[in-house]
Amino acid sequence: MLDLQNVTKSFGKQLTAVSDLSLRLAPGVVGLIGHNGAGKSTLMQMIATLTRPTGGRILFDGVDIAAKPEAIRRRLGYLPQDFGVYRNVSALEFMQYFAALKGVRDPARIRRLLELVNLHEQAGRMASTFSGGMLRRLGIAQALLNDPDVLVVDEPTAGLDPEERLRFRNLLAELGFNKLVIISTHIVSDVETIAGRLAIMKSGRLVACDTPDAVLGRARGQVWSASVDAAEYDVLRATTHVLQALRQGERIALRIAHPTLPCAGALPSEPSLEEALMAQRYAVNDTVREAA
Repeated sequence: MLDLQNVTKSFGKQLTAVSDLSLRLAPGVVGLIGHNGAGKSTLMQMIATLTRPTGGRILFDGVDIAAKPEAIRRRLGYLPQDFGVYRNVSALEFMQYFAALKGVRDPARIRRLLELVNLHEQAGRMASTFSGGMLRRLGIAQALLNDPDVLVVDEPTAGLDPEERLRFRNLLAELGFNKLVIISTHIVSDVETIAGRLAIMKSGRLVACDTPDAVLGRARGQVWSASVDAAEYDVLRATTHVLQALRQGERIALRIAHPTLPCAGALPSEPSLEEALMAQRYAVNDTVREAA
């Protein structure tokens, strides 16, 4: 459905935000993972036709969306990282305005979406009185107005409380049954239970695209637990990648990413998805340093 071919986005001669990225995406939930500055938001802006690639192509059902942006816009829902609203209108008026822009003429759909994001009881309130989490939920509702085939959400759970985050993850999981849902985040828990594939970016490049199980599989045998004293900890911190350190009396309990036994007494440990991604990131860093 969505085919990214050698996509590059440069800003002048000094900054390349996305570099030669190729990725083919079908319906389902895709987690776009990477640290801040990895190029995730720039990539999503290109998919949403807000900016054009400086190299490569993005095809939607075989159509180049840079040349013909309407091919995807009418079938796209987009929630940017920085979502602004007209604060002098009510939530209902805001939804009615965006419904008109998107050609949605069913008032019942607006009501259903406000109920879906738990804002139906605040529909008459001015947006200026909303909390950050409520504004985020309103943004989610507007992204779904046109029943999109492709839903692009950038850092979707920013400002949401734990209950709201759970509700939103469940919603995205259901939408992914028959739509392409792309979730950009650096919070692994947002996607670990719902994403069928993880696309991992670093410094503008795609370093991996695989299932969560495959990411976990590659990390097995590379994550260790150990209990050490302060002197050993100083050595390990300088020679290995310490994922977690917790003082327990006179000892320090560690979680370590390392391809071989990092110290005497260390035991192989089942990695979490976040630890697996960290281990992969460190492996990429080491490979780059060795090549240099």
